[in-house]
Amino acid sequence: MDDHDSRQSLPVTNRHDILFFFDVTNGNPNGDPDAGNMPRLDPNTNHGIVTDVCLKRKIRNYVQHFPPTNSSRFDIFVKQGEALNSHIEQSITETGGASLNKKDENYGKSAVEWLCYKFYDIRAFGAVLSTGELRGSAWGQVRGPLQFTFAQSLHPITPLEISITRCAVTDVADLQKQRTMGNKHIVPYALYVGKVYISPAFAERSGFNQEDLAVFFEALNNMFAHDHSATRGDMVVRGIYDFEHVGTQHANNTEQNMREARLGCAHAHKLFEGVSVKLKDGVAFPKSFDDYQVTNTWESNELPKGVVLNKM
Repeated sequence: MDDHDSRQSLPVTNRHDILFFFDVTNGNPNGDPDAGNMPRLDPNTNHGIVTDVCLKRKIRNYVQHFPPTNSSRFDIFVKQGEALNSHIEQSITETGGASLNKKDENYGKSAVEWLCYKFYDIRAFGAVLSTGELRGSAWGQVRGPLQFTFAQSLHPITPLEISITRCAVTDVADLQKQRTMGNKHIVPYALYVGKVYISPAFAERSGFNQEDLAVFFEALNNMFAHDHSATRGDMVVRGIYDFEHVGTQHANNTEQNMREARLGCAHAHKLFEGVSVKLKDGVAFPKSFDDYQVTNTWESNELPKGVVLNKM
């Protein structure tokens, strides 16, 4: 193993607080099945919402379609058309766990470690694995180090319902109708902001390492690039601000530096407040990203000691 490979396999030991922006044009970024698949919104403010589950699905899909060369560690646990318990049963078989008594306190430990190694989304997001053969196991819940918040639009949205026609019908009995009507919901334009928090404490437990972190940033940056559809319209990631905590101590004080980098050296909300977005003068309703002015005050102000900003 060369130096690069050895660095990639190191666990994530620094806390990361990540702010990211994405926009949608004439699309539905996250439909609500309880509201006729209308774009999700906060009823109090009419600001648009994209759930954490939706965003994590984009990451899963990207990693599934574009895994690194070492793809044996980058399978996806939660994906369409597969039963989760079949993977759990395989983990028991692969690790010889079937020979253990289910009352043994270590029952399932090796199986969960195998699952964490094989499935990227378990290492990243965690999973409830106490089903099937692991039901009742003390090792059945994995806390993921990487957690999304709901993304929210910066301004209220006005979803539109667009009527569409179909020249073909489904049933023979409807042939006399010649065509049928339908509808789709879109947001003309909206800019959304989301947040991600990465905890090294949970990364150590799940095995989320530096290679996994690099894959995550690649997926976050490209999560809409290979997910186009008529429903989602044009969606683009507009900016990623990764505030990495590195510690405030002298390089010789390695132990204390690692502790500070693990705990964090500043509050996340203070770091995020240094990046502001507002409409340009004279713009009443945003129609494109060009209608916004993004100001990163950390370009002119000194970041809190022990924090570095990685922009993407």
